[in-house]
Amino acid sequence: MPTPQKSSLHPNSPFNKRYDLESLAKTLPELEAFVFTNQYDSQTIDFADPKAVKALNKALLLQHYDLKYWDIPEGYLCPPIPGRADYLFQIDEFLTKKRKGVEVKGDLIRCLDIGTGASCIYPILGSQQFGWNFVASEIDPKAAASAEKIITENPKLEGKVEIRKQYKSSDIFKGIVKKHEYYDVSICNPPFHSSAEEAEKGTTRKLKNLKKFRKDKKPTLNFGGKSNELWTEGGELKFITNMAVQSKYHSHSVRWFTTLVSKSSNLKRIYDAIKQAGAKEIETIEMNHGNKTSRIVAWTFLHPLNNQK
Repeated sequence: MPTPQKSSLHPNSPFNKRYDLESLAKTLPELEAFVFTNQYDSQTIDFADPKAVKALNKALLLQHYDLKYWDIPEGYLCPPIPGRADYLFQIDEFLTKKRKGVEVKGDLIRCLDIGTGASCIYPILGSQQFGWNFVASEIDPKAAASAEKIITENPKLEGKVEIRKQYKSSDIFKGIVKKHEYYDVSICNPPFHSSAEEAEKGTTRKLKNLKKFRKDKKPTLNFGGKSNELWTEGGELKFITNMAVQSKYHSHSVRWFTTLVSKSSNLKRIYDAIKQAGAKEIETIEMNHGNKTSRIVAWTFLHPLNNQK
């Protein structure tokens, strides 16, 4: 079984310190309505309130990544920025390590984002933080339209990010990766749950942790999310094993395939699927985001010596 490499928020992340809510509210005045002083005399927001969570994450994007516009349709997944950024900081370090410490200029890195969502979050973070170029796939027409609007409203993203629509739910790379295209890395935040019921149970657990659960009220997703964003038949295990099987047919188009894996209990079967696909290397990078532990699984079909180039 591959050995986990590390466990912590990346030291280069701008989100290692507490949020400066006063400064963020100046960046996005609408955030101020959600800020209050808690019993410990600290400023905070109600993290069980979807509107407050969206305002906070929008302020983080505007302040740290100098966006002119960012929004998502009501009910769509609002990504927690620190965790999403951590994925990319880990990948940036990983790619450098695989080249024996030789850094490659960001504008030479080409990244494939599987299922970018209405927020277009990974292309925003990757292009603005590291200078990477992105092709991002999306199967939901409304989410794709939202992502495209974010790009067109932000001149810094134009020419750095391309949205491609996936029309077949069973395909992950086919129809997106074109002949003779090359990507340094693919990234993916798969739907974790296997059903709407499982997703609702997950929300209930989060609300209990936040002390906001009420038995008489249907749980509300504090980060939002549509069905294709939160759950898929067979959950993350089936999605990622399908990705592993399909990745071998694009082994010369993508140097490193990567994905988030939420449940450690799925790792063994995911490793088995990747090995059966013929991968030459598999690595796991563990991450710790507050009360949540997650990990990135990465694999390649290239011989280790070729990955140093």
